[in-house]
Amino acid sequence: MMDLKYGASREKPREDAAMKRFRGHRVGQFIHWGLYALPAGRWEGKDVEFAAEFLPRVAKIPQHRWEALANDFTLADFDAERWADTAVALGARYMTITTKHHDGFCLWPSTHTDFHMGNTPSGRDVLGELVAAYEARGIDVNFYYSVLDWRHPDWRFTLENDADNLAFARYLDFAMKQLVELAERYPSVKGFWFDGTWDESVKANGWWTWEVERMLKERIPGVVVNSRLRADDFGARHVDSNGLLMGDYESGYERRLPEPWDRSVAAHDWEACMTIPQASWGYHQGPWAQSTLKHPWDVVDMIAHCTSLGGNFLLNFGPRGDGSMAPAEVEIARTVGQWLGVNGEAIYGCGFAEGWEYPGWGYFTQDSSTGQVFAVVTREPASGRIRLELPTGMELVGLQLLGSAGHPFNEHPFKRLAGSVFEVDLGGATSAGPLVFALETGAITGPVAEKEPNPDVLD
Repeated sequence: MMDLKYGASREKPREDAAMKRFRGHRVGQFIHWGLYALPAGRWEGKDVEFAAEFLPRVAKIPQHRWEALANDFTLADFDAERWADTAVALGARYMTITTKHHDGFCLWPSTHTDFHMGNTPSGRDVLGELVAAYEARGIDVNFYYSVLDWRHPDWRFTLENDADNLAFARYLDFAMKQLVELAERYPSVKGFWFDGTWDESVKANGWWTWEVERMLKERIPGVVVNSRLRADDFGARHVDSNGLLMGDYESGYERRLPEPWDRSVAAHDWEACMTIPQASWGYHQGPWAQSTLKHPWDVVDMIAHCTSLGGNFLLNFGPRGDGSMAPAEVEIARTVGQWLGVNGEAIYGCGFAEGWEYPGWGYFTQDSSTGQVFAVVTREPASGRIRLELPTGMELVGLQLLGSAGHPFNEHPFKRLAGSVFEVDLGGATSAGPLVFALETGAITGPVAEKEPNPDVLD
């Protein structure tokens, strides 16, 4: 093991109450909102087929023209209560909001820059309103913060000389002051989600990422920090040069998920974040984005996928320039939330089911407190039947379709195919969206058919 000053702070996952709460949430709402919601991927009449929040760079918009958008950021239809209601409809247990994205615009009246909400026509403290609305509904609030800042004169992508080093030192001081300001102004936030840390300039200053994490945890006891913030002494990100996770959970899964059979990811906490369109986080009005919206059952599949491997799922929403939520995204939230309303006991507080192999037709999840195992059927076979392969030595005693309140465990039919292998006919099971069964299992007690001998099959 290398001797690192700025590597991982622990070898095993946190087990304190705040971390267990974050882990048990499983479903979160991500929100990307800023000036980029006004042009919404379109500049001078032309749609730019790239993520809306990158528009100023991709369309090469002069800085003064981009900053002038703040005069049009009137929040005419912004209502923090309605946003929070969308999170409730989704079934989200936490929300992560962009306090500052790469363009440097701040959704709070920061005292360290003039590029913020306080200098827009409304002058409203968007973050303050959101924290109040979400917390009133029992939803935890996390803050996204981009370390990358295209606007700041001292930002550097690389450090080529002494002048760059001096400038970037000033920038890191600025960013630290903003983060202190956020922690002190909104002390009830539960987590910080960092982005824009991939450039060589940040990787060369692993000490600063260590200090940021330390500062936040001193000011907000129990606060949860993602791995994307961190770099170690040698510039390694997420995982230090000794192979240990930095921060409190891995946050490298962006618009992708680990392979469903990769059980190694369950060794630590992690989170995947996902867009509703194919590739834009901020609201994009063009058909390039609007024609690629995910189906609610695809979202449900991703939620179950993450839960089955011990991860959280953070679904992104891009509100429009006037502050209203896009109707199509609200409808997706409602449908997913209705499914969770029936089947949430297989998601919230659940995680990796030890000893249960990936089945192909969906996922197994397990309640972390009770040990209850669930089968989430997201890809029903054409035969209408699924095989349940239980851990060796276990048998299926009964199963219940979630949503069939009052039905006994053995209500749904099944049959044994061999030892710990059972078949369930889904023909009589009906549900809006993927089916979920609670499984009652026990140790095999009676005799079972002996395994058929076959000298051509290797055990």
